[in-house]
Amino acid sequence: MTRRKGLLTRIGDAMEAAKEKAQEVGSSLAKKAEGVATDAKREVGKATTVVARKARAAKRTVTRRAKAAETDAKKALGKAKRAVARKVKSAAAGAEKAAGRVKRAAGTGSAGAAKKAPRRKATGAGATLERGVAKVKRAAKKAGAKVRKAAAAAARPPAKRAAKKAARKPAAKAAKHTG
Repeated sequence: MTRRKGLLTRIGDAMEAAKEKAQEVGSSLAKKAEGVATDAKREVGKATTVVARKARAAKRTVTRRAKAAETDAKKALGKAKRAVARKVKSAAAGAEKAAGRVKRAAGTGSAGAAKKAPRRKATGAGATLERGVAKVKRAAKKAGAKVRKAAAAAARPPAKRAAKKAARKPAAKAAKHTG
């Protein structure tokens, strides 16, 4: 019986030792799992910060580009207005000049001038006036086209504008073909 008791005691001692070893291993695994979880949290925090920073930078870029496009549109509109005013002024001066020519031609006493006066009136003054009007129309068309183009660029969503601008860069095209 003593021999049997010794065997049972040894089995019990082995069980105790195994139990202690299992507890040590369990606590070690728990510590490792905690460390891994903490590292994962830290990496998520870093990634969130980076993404937020890039989003803020992109927002600032889009705002800046929109403001620049708006400024460009205002400049183009001002330029167009000045061009139209200049052409109108030029046409008015041309018409005034032609009217002066007609008046002078009609006012001379010679028969030759009297014969030429109606022809000059029809061709000289009318043609000058027509050219002036045509100039004004062309300037107005150009100004309208510039304004429409600037308005279309300003109306385009900022992300689309940025993508379109990036697509025009040679480095972006090269990267697109290689990768």
